[in-house]
Amino acid sequence: MEVTQRELVTMVHGMLFGGYFLMALFGALVLLLERNSSNASSTQTAPRWQTLYCFLLTAAGWAAVLSGAFIIYPWYRAVAPAGADLALYPKILLTAHPYTAGWHNFGMEWKEHVAWIAPMSSTMVAWVVMKHRAAWNAHRIVRITVLGFAATAFLAAMIAGGWGVMINKKAPVEGGRSVQLMESAR
Repeated sequence: MEVTQRELVTMVHGMLFGGYFLMALFGALVLLLERNSSNASSTQTAPRWQTLYCFLLTAAGWAAVLSGAFIIYPWYRAVAPAGADLALYPKILLTAHPYTAGWHNFGMEWKEHVAWIAPMSSTMVAWVVMKHRAAWNAHRIVRITVLGFAATAFLAAMIAGGWGVMINKKAPVEGGRSVQLMESAR
């Protein structure tokens, strides 16, 4: 099994960082909903496992967004020299045909902006869960606001991830040296 370096980085970005981030956000939503529906605990600080969970969740979100914005997106938007194979230039490939231009004009333009909302919102959620447990326990409006930010982060990550998968299906980011993942059984 063989992939290019750019395909491998794209898989790490989407499936490892983005996939973990989405699953962890869903888990955080469930945890927050459970804490919201039960009686407020008198615990002032988060248990150690929740602190670690919040840290890893936030780190995965930032890793997904930063790797997408500063590693993958420059490969995506690279300018093709005259006569180049457009398969190696995804943005040019998409915008070259009127029936695929919408994948860039709407999908990628929207995705590259909405993706930043997810780690920003999840950072706020993690900070409140880790450092402001007393405010969470004492004020219903704080709980509702934090749940709203968690839901917003989840929705933004779903939108960005969904567009990323669909755009990569239409015009994958390829190139670089080949990486052998597994020997083929012959």
